[in-house]
Amino acid sequence: MGRSRRTIPEELLLLALDPATGTTAQPQSLDLGLAGAQLVELALAGRIAPDGDRIAVVMPRPTGDPTLDSALELLRRRGSPVRAVHWIGGPRLGLRQIYLAHLERCGMVHAVAGQMCGVLPTTRYQATDTEISREIRARLDSAIRTGVPPDPRTAALAALAHAVGLGKHLYPGNEGRSSRSRLRDLIRHDPMGGLVAHAVMDVQNGVAAQPRRDRAPAPQARPAAGGVPMQPRRTGAMARVPAH
Repeated sequence: MGRSRRTIPEELLLLALDPATGTTAQPQSLDLGLAGAQLVELALAGRIAPDGDRIAVVMPRPTGDPTLDSALELLRRRGSPVRAVHWIGGPRLGLRQIYLAHLERCGMVHAVAGQMCGVLPTTRYQATDTEISREIRARLDSAIRTGVPPDPRTAALAALAHAVGLGKHLYPGNEGRSSRSRLRDLIRHDPMGGLVAHAVMDVQNGVAAQPRRDRAPAPQARPAAGGVPMQPRRTGAMARVPAH
């Protein structure tokens, strides 16, 4: 994968970057969105494909992008398709800082050291080329205002921006309400983007922590010869249903 095209994780992070403060909007959910954006980018590169609500590796060959290839290798090591909601909610938080450092190495942002309350060291990030951010934003604005179905990359970016809560950052106030609504509606234009966007929202709503309900029901008690129900035999402590 060449560097002539920005990846969806890079664009999502640039969208979230506030040019006035040098901080990112929705930092907690942004890590989840970046994990989802990696899945979309790998799908567009032909490395993975959706399998129901799961993600399957179909071509393990590296893309040439270190951050994407790290995710691809982790998926490959799973050996079997993984549910998107469990992958996105997995222990890979910190992607925001990883991608900020990545954008800095690529020359798209530069770090500005500072202090909070005159004591605590802080780091802000400023885009080195604001034209890039304006171009990304213009693609979203065009898709929202024209109603023309966007290309898959823009549709996925819009879906993820909605999923992590960037709508109020990009289109604030009452005047931005209709734009936020149309941003949400763009989720239907890309199947993979829609899958990961819904997974991001499910993780935030705690769905990933809930046990699956698709198992066979527990065996019912059978009546004994004397008419007294026989309880299912247990071994040791009561078995727990493992979470998936």
